Amino acid sequence: MSVRFTAKARRGMIACALAAGIAVSVAGCGGGGDDAKKPETPASASRSSGSNASPQEGQSGDPLAELKGPGGLLLQITSAKRDSGGFVTVNGSLKNDGGSTAVIPSNLSGNETEIIKNGSSLGGATLIDPKGKKRYYVLRDTDGRPLTTTGLPALKSGEALPVFMQFPSPPTATSQVEFQLPGFPTATIQISG
Repeated sequence: MSVRFTAKARRGMIACALAAGIAVSVAGCGGGGDDAKKPETPASASRSSGSNASPQEGQSGDPLAELKGPGGLLLQITSAKRDSGGFVTVNGSLKNDGGSTAVIPSNLSGNETEIIKNGSSLGGATLIDPKGKKRYYVLRDTDGRPLTTTGLPALKSGEALPVFMQFPSPPTATSQVEFQLPGFPTATIQISG
């Protein structure tokens, strides 16, 4: 009887220690304050059907860049905003400018196995800081899903889809970066905030 009680107590202590460790890890990743909750909005939008991105905040009438890609696709980058939590969120619109339905190319997801297994996305996007000579990849959540619009559907002619991508923030002194997405030309964009 005492052996069974001891084994139960030991399992309970291990479970309690694991739960405490996970709680500390999660709290450590949060960054504290309300700013820590900002990245969750885009991540939760990517977990839904994928074709519905969150409302684009801070968009102006003129895009920062327009990139023409394969199959009549047009990517308009409308904002690149630095958050106080150490992220840069790039918002835009992916539009089919061609005359027929455009299937989203698989290379937009990049070539990393962990991102590819989560379906079609813009996970292949990167920001390059030419002065700091550093490349920034799309962030991922703890399950390996890219923090970008996922589940990209085929787009009918003239159809547009709001998109977002989240990257680690370059140093605050860096305000211009080069945006790259496989199959699209490179564009220089201005980071605000």
